[in-house]
Amino acid sequence: MSLYVGNLSYEVTKETLTTVFAEYGTVKQVNLPTDRETGQLRGFAFVEMGSEAEESAAIEALDGAEWMGRNLKVNKARPKEDNRGSFGGNRGGYGGSRNRY
Repeated sequence: MSLYVGNLSYEVTKETLTTVFAEYGTVKQVNLPTDRETGQLRGFAFVEMGSEAEESAAIEALDGAEWMGRNLKVNKARPKEDNRGSFGGNRGGYGGSRNRY
């Protein structure tokens, strides 16, 4: 499981984020998503800690805390939803059960 960290400054780096979260335990991984077109940071990150206890300590200490001029939002990350199939299975082709002319 990992943590969602929102409302980040666009000046944040993996190293600075790792340093802050390392105060609460082992930081296994930091992911800073960027915009596909501009390459700019998107203002949030995912931080994977060593244990649930470390995650809980980080949430308790950092959620709402001011850092780099912003109030952080820190909570457990939700699983990514798969939106690829949201329009149904057949996307315009002729399906096997349709009448053929």
